[in-house]
Amino acid sequence: MEEEPQPISTVQSKVIDQKTIYTILFTISFAHLLNDMMQSVIPAVYPIIKEKFNFSFTQIGIITLTFQFASSVLQPFIGFYTDKHPKPFSLSIGMSFTLTGLIVLSMASDFYTFLLAVTLVGIGSSVFHPESSKVAQLASGGRKGLAQSIFQVGGNFGSAMGPLLAALIVIPFGQPAIIWFTLAALLAILILLRVGRWYQAHLHIKLTARGRIQEGSTSTLPRKKVIGSLIILLFLIFSKYFYMASMTSYFTFFLIEKFNVSVQHSQLYLFAFLAAVAAGTIAGGPLGDRFGRKYIIWFSILGAAPFALFMPHVGLWATIVLAVFVGLILSSAFSAILVYATDLVPGKVGMIAGLFFGFAFGIAGIASAFFGWLADKTSIEFVFNICAYLPLIGIITAFLPNIEGRSNKR
Repeated sequence: MEEEPQPISTVQSKVIDQKTIYTILFTISFAHLLNDMMQSVIPAVYPIIKEKFNFSFTQIGIITLTFQFASSVLQPFIGFYTDKHPKPFSLSIGMSFTLTGLIVLSMASDFYTFLLAVTLVGIGSSVFHPESSKVAQLASGGRKGLAQSIFQVGGNFGSAMGPLLAALIVIPFGQPAIIWFTLAALLAILILLRVGRWYQAHLHIKLTARGRIQEGSTSTLPRKKVIGSLIILLFLIFSKYFYMASMTSYFTFFLIEKFNVSVQHSQLYLFAFLAAVAAGTIAGGPLGDRFGRKYIIWFSILGAAPFALFMPHVGLWATIVLAVFVGLILSSAFSAILVYATDLVPGKVGMIAGLFFGFAFGIAGIASAFFGWLADKTSIEFVFNICAYLPLIGIITAFLPNIEGRSNKR
């Protein structure tokens, strides 16, 4: 039975609110790195399993859709539930699903077993993201954009490392080598147990001091305006993640088909793009804290459009350079979008994080399945020509209200 939280002074509560706890932020960011690194092994091994098992692009898309569906549908519900009933140790429990999924993935020999494996990994993701986002905000000390960027950049670096490690480990030694990634899952479980203990202790402090997390923050916008703004943000997520799905799932195929590069080199070029995504994420949150999140969102999505539009029409090295610029610019959006959304709906960090992470993953899964089908019907080059127009949707950022005053900027 849990111990009754001990009383705490208002002064102690204010110190906790104002202090950015970097040790926790970097710890949860590292756990995010491990989580997303393991997940990114899935698309990184697509060229191997496509050739080994003679899968079609449509089947590759369905595998991605299944993974993204499993990692998206549960997230808003988990976030909604844990906003009311926080479960600090659910982080390590969720990672156990990922561990099991990787074991199955290393041994899968048919299409349906692959679907089971990615479903288990997806469930692990759906548990991880809402609660870990709450941990990041709890440790932010009010610098929510910075905290979300630190948390998010871990995931981006993990996503970038997946293809690189696949090129170094899985491609030379084959599908069974995926089993080595279970060591990362075991490490993540141990780390998240420690984070869970910190979360539990500081959650008690917050609950005792203020009655509930985030109490005292209320939205000043009318309900219709809040709902309209959330819809705009979801359209922006659609634009970003539909485009990102084309890159993460099919950029290697695009390079192989158009420029005749090797599978191993295509993984290295994908790593360059994903590393740029990780680097760009670092700037998005702090710049949003400083200059306003609406402007960062606008620049991030719409600003990527010129590079995306040119990319399908240039040579190999120009393609890689443009992909890096797209990754740098486009990646700064998510942290700003997520914090903007939590400011629109205060006190519901888990639900909003679950909704936006879940929607992002779900949209990416639908996009991967759609682009796989479209590539089978047309060509990979045609897919990339169509996708190039998606960042232009960023123009609708103009309709978002300015909800941040000068006092919010640091």
